Amino acid sequence: MKRYESIIIINTEIEEDAKKEKIKQYKNYIKELTNAKVGVQDLGKKTLAYDIKGHKQGYYAIFDCGCTPENLRELENKYRADKDVIKYMNIEQEENYFEDEDSEEDEQEM
Repeated sequence: MKRYESIIIINTEIEEDAKKEKIKQYKNYIKELTNAKVGVQDLGKKTLAYDIKGHKQGYYAIFDCGCTPENLRELENKYRADKDVIKYMNIEQEENYFEDEDSEEDEQEM
């Protein structure tokens, strides 16, 4: 299983509670999809370098997870179907995913 950082930018026009809930839902979805721990970084609201679908700001979240190519395709399809996700990017990391290493990181980020 390869290690990925999955970055999403959420529409800032939805309520704060809805943004937090969406991040929680995606974390749980990735966890169920991959059967592995998922690290989350909530970076909050940021100004975009350029307009994306008419938005000047976005709410950033980064998920650190281990995925197979099939899992990644399913996750990308879910992002595409979500009208509140204005942009996403999945970046393959150099090191492979190891459950033992991430278990400590996951606990520290929570």
